[in-house]
Amino acid sequence: MAQFDTIIQHIETATQCALGQHRLSSMGGGCINTVYRLETPQQSFFIKLNSPSLSAMFEAEAQGLREMAAINAVRVPEVICYGQADGHSYLVLEYIALGGLRGKASALLGQQLAKMHRETQPYFGWHMDNTIGSTPQINERSHDWLQFWQHQRLGQQLSFAADNGFGGRLQQRGERLLADLPVLLDGYEPQASLLHGDLWGGNAAADDRGNPVIFDPACYYGDRETDLAMTELFGGFGSDFLAAYQAEYPLDSGYQLRKTLYNLYHILNHLNLFGGGYLGQAESMIDRLLAES
Repeated sequence: MAQFDTIIQHIETATQCALGQHRLSSMGGGCINTVYRLETPQQSFFIKLNSPSLSAMFEAEAQGLREMAAINAVRVPEVICYGQADGHSYLVLEYIALGGLRGKASALLGQQLAKMHRETQPYFGWHMDNTIGSTPQINERSHDWLQFWQHQRLGQQLSFAADNGFGGRLQQRGERLLADLPVLLDGYEPQASLLHGDLWGGNAAADDRGNPVIFDPACYYGDRETDLAMTELFGGFGSDFLAAYQAEYPLDSGYQLRKTLYNLYHILNHLNLFGGGYLGQAESMIDRLLAES
């Protein structure tokens, strides 16, 4: 417990409440951070730890959560505090008991996410860079969605892949895809919506009252379809979710093709994070897109 003394002091300062007796327990499930639950008589907290050099990652996550919370559309964990202490970078959030996202909760998330996506800016990007998983995500502001996706999303991931030793056909076909993006996105001009940015099934759940909760964001302002596409990439949201979203904020024609384009970003990121098991899927998605260009 001594290694958490300063973090506990920071929680007390942020909440203006002495924690008194408390119990700290390790929690599983994190592949990037070490996570703990801190229980007190008044409240429980969720603590993420990583190396001191990654404090900017937690700052960006905290700012993303606060920006989504300010919209008051979907519940997100309250940010308590973040920084560096006790030899770690850390992020402290309210602890929420989470359950599966199904039935009414799934449909409600569709409605609420549509409301969040109506929060827009006149630019694509964000006020700071963040991470997608542990991969740097560049968010330089742009007024051109095609160029933003071309350079700061797909082009960046292909560059990371080259640095990680994935050259050859992936790079050749990837470069051709980047050149063909004006054809694939011809005439399409999306609004810059506030995005969760990493909305797979592991980052969405329901609280004990059945209210949807989303967390672990990689926020920026971009095409809302990128969030929707990722909900279909690994499953976990169900047909009620997409139907409710469509009823609230219908998607534009051409979504099915753009879905593959947007999910390619995440498959390339998985290739860079977890290795060659995703290479075939990435190449297959590129081939499918090139066949449409």
